[in-house]
Order: sequence, then structure tokens, then C-alpha cells
Amino acid sequence: MKLLQLDFDPEIADLHLGDAEDQAMDFLGLPLFDGPSLGKMLILFGINLLVCWIITHFFYYRKSRRRDYYFTYMLFSTAIFFILNQLQNMKIEVGIALGLFGIFSMIRYRTEQLRIREMTYLFVLIAISIINGAGMATSYASFIAVNLIFIILIAVLEAVGMFNRKAEKIINYEKIELIHPSRREELLADLKARTGLNITKIQIGSINFLKDTAFIKVSYIPDDPEPNDIDMITKFKQK
Repeated sequence: MKLLQLDFDPEIADLHLGDAEDQAMDFLGLPLFDGPSLGKMLILFGINLLVCWIITHFFYYRKSRRRDYYFTYMLFSTAIFFILNQLQNMKIEVGIALGLFGIFSMIRYRTEQLRIREMTYLFVLIAISIINGAGMATSYASFIAVNLIFIILIAVLEAVGMFNRKAEKIINYEKIELIHPSRREELLADLKARTGLNITKIQIGSINFLKDTAFIKVSYIPDDPEPNDIDMITKFKQK
């Protein structure tokens, strides 16, 4: 018994005991609880969610009032964040590159054509979520700085009117004599009077001299901030 007591090493025993405890806390090779990783993920997600919400709510939604895109942007950014966050420790550089390509190609999942403003905001939110989810910043200061740069830049561009929304409509016009360049003011006055639109630009398209008609594309400032999805439709398909 004395020999056994002399051979006993507390440090070795603690080491083996710790390994046994760690193995007991693992399930299928993963720890049941990892406090530091969970805390970092929640902090990064909170910052990402806040930044995406500020951009979506105060810059995009304030002008467009599109609740469908509000819903899409927030869930899209959240999904991409967690995808990148879970893949950041995996050594699959080629796989991540292909995955990012697939993420951007998912933009084509829609049935409605995205306007340039919606596409720009979607691209920005995807980029922010990728940066935040992958934890590419070298410190929390640079991490926050990157997000603030996005917010400030968007705020400045919105303030100077870079995203002032204009709409376009195609009109099948019958007063073909007014399409002559010398009568452009008469044409503009007639279109404004007949449509009631605040027209800012006119473009003459296809001309049919047999029917004395011409297609005219007009650019105008809409009163309703909600986009008109059938502005450019000239004829419905017959089923």
C-alpha cells in the first residue's frame, strides 16, 4: 500500500480526470456547450443584425415602403451570417468560393425582376453579412469600423439623392406628328396633360407609319413610393 501511495501523481490523475470529463461533455465529437464561441457568435450576430436593420429600415424602407423586401433583406442577411459563421473554421477555401458563388446566384430565385435600388441594397446586405459571419476583421474596432463605413456611405448617398426613385412607362402614342424633334415641347405638354404624370424625360421608340403610332418611353417622378410592377408592360400574354 505504501508503494502505491508513493507512485500516485496528483497531476497525472487530474490530467486523466480532465480528459474523462471533457469526453463526457462531448457528443459525436462536438462539445455540448462552448461558452466563448457561443458568446462571440451572439455578439457578432447582434452587430450584424443591428447594422442590417439600420440600413433596411432607415435608408431603404423609409423611401420604398416595400415590406416584402424588408422581410427578404432581414432573413437573407441572417441566413448568410450563420452560413459563413459555421463555415469559418473549416479548411474548404475552394468550397467557400463556390458557396459564395451559389449565394450570389440565388438572387435569381425571384419571379419579379429586381430594380437597381433593390439589387444594390441586397448586394450590400449580403456583403455585410459575409464579412460579419466570417469574422474577417482583425479586431473588434476594425470590425465595427467596417460596418460604420457602410452605414455612413449609404446615409451620404441617400442624402444627396443618389437613390431618388424614378419610374418609367411605355406608351403607345397615336399623335405621331408630335414626335418630331421640333415639336418636343408640345409632345411633353400633351403627355403630361393626358397622363397626369410628372414627366421628366421622353424617348421615342418604334414607329409604325401604317397605323400612325409610336412607342414612347417616359421617365417620371411617381407620387406613390410603392413601385408599379407593370409600368413597362405593353401587352398581357394571352393564356
